[in-house]
Amino acid sequence: MTATAVAILVAGALVAAALLAWPRTRRSVTTPAERAVHAALHTAALAAKPLRRGLTVESAEAAAPHLRALTGAEALGIAGPDGELLAWDGTHFGLSEVFGAAARRAITGERSVLIPGDDGYTLIVQPLVSEHSGMVGALGAVTREQPGPGLLGAVAEVARYACGQIELAELDASRARLDRAEVRALRAQISPHFIYNALNTIASFVRTDPARARELILDFADFTRYSFRTAGEFTSLADELGNIDRYLALERARFGDALRVRLQIAPEVLTVVLPFLALQPLVENAVRHGLAGKPGGGTLSILAEDAGADCVISVEDDGVGMDPELLRSGALDAVETGSGTAESAHVGLANVDDRLRAAFGDDYGLVVETAPGSGTKVSMRVPKFRAGIRA
Repeated sequence: MTATAVAILVAGALVAAALLAWPRTRRSVTTPAERAVHAALHTAALAAKPLRRGLTVESAEAAAPHLRALTGAEALGIAGPDGELLAWDGTHFGLSEVFGAAARRAITGERSVLIPGDDGYTLIVQPLVSEHSGMVGALGAVTREQPGPGLLGAVAEVARYACGQIELAELDASRARLDRAEVRALRAQISPHFIYNALNTIASFVRTDPARARELILDFADFTRYSFRTAGEFTSLADELGNIDRYLALERARFGDALRVRLQIAPEVLTVVLPFLALQPLVENAVRHGLAGKPGGGTLSILAEDAGADCVISVEDDGVGMDPELLRSGALDAVETGSGTAESAHVGLANVDDRLRAAFGDDYGLVVETAPGSGTKVSMRVPKFRAGIRA
């Protein structure tokens, strides 16, 4: 073998070794600044998790060590809106009582408070001010450093970060309260005419068909029990369809052969989670406003199909339909019914649309297709899985 050949082989081996070593070296080499940023972000994330549950003794105790690490303080305290001590992490326990009084001063004055100690340490107290909720508490840091602009700014930024997470928790709670209020509003919109008609229908069977009357009474009891339940803002498609089946049993007893129902449900989507009472208003509207006004009645179709990552659900009737312009203009607040009284038309559609978008995003609202004399089809798309949402 010539010297040139040996040199080529040696060079090739060196290149191969370098290529094998490069990814490992590339992954392991980071600058001190990069490591510091990564550590700070990780610590901030650890502090955020408990604070997103709101400011309580438990969340403050869980967040305090991580907030102390972010400030670099030797001790850190968290107080509630009344200045009461919720958590203290680190040394200098004797300053915890001093911190309570200083926290009340900071909260009342809405400004930071500095308390110099006899042993050379300084307590820096920063109020926690929420843009929407006002004063939510105070944060205190104990340091032996001279509290210059840099340190004061760091404590203020950590306090602002903590306050932001608490505010997000409050917004989550407000959204949950709003969701519950919307569900209560939707329950209130369950047609009193349906309840009246259902009870009249049941009464008509008491003498002619007592067994049928008993079945309808059980259906009515189960329907109202489900519709007015207090547990959870979400339900499974299977449970929602079960309640709709009870509703339709009562309506079929009233309309007889004039109400025909067609179901086409893919078994694999029965466990899909959707907002509670999301389908009931669609079905009730189809019966009340689509089919009840059509001579000879018609067919109600409920379909649920697998669409990859989503489930597509539609409620369709071949009834009287409506003018799409009325739907777009929001002019469906009231219509004249056959009895001559004004009642809500297509009640709950806006409610369901809002709750779908709030839960899953703007891509998941209702889609309505209708025209006079051509029936109405209302569709919704629901993700098969969404983190944090379960029945």
